[in-house]
Amino acid sequence: MKVVLQRAKNASVKVNDQIIGKINHGYVALIGVTHTDTEEDIEYIVNKMIHLRVFEDNQGKMNLSLKDIEGSILSISQFTLYADTRKGRRPNFMQAAKPDIAEEYYETVNRRLKEEGVDVETGSFGEMMDVTFSNVGPVTMIIDSEDRKK
Repeated sequence: MKVVLQRAKNASVKVNDQIIGKINHGYVALIGVTHTDTEEDIEYIVNKMIHLRVFEDNQGKMNLSLKDIEGSILSISQFTLYADTRKGRRPNFMQAAKPDIAEEYYETVNRRLKEEGVDVETGSFGEMMDVTFSNVGPVTMIIDSEDRKK
């Protein structure tokens, strides 16, 4: 599982020109699922998203987590994170999980985040979405659950 995590404020997602999710401060999380992901990958990703210390404290140092600042997450499904662009000009998406599995895992991540007390807003799985936000810092990280095995 891969997540592009972006520190954000004033984030929203639209489908058909209707806002379906909106946060004031926290993360925009683009979440991609591959066919080899397991429950352990979900737990790793959820733990990282909640506890990474990338929000500034009173001294301007990145010492606070999402939970510390009582931030929210705008969660967006993103199969293109598993694009293979090594050959040709058209990306290959064979490493992305099939839609039914990807949706189940995506929903499980969101549910687990909520169970941890995080306010989660979402896009709409499989829909064309317009995501708008301010990337604060900018701070952007890529979290890959394969890293837990290294």
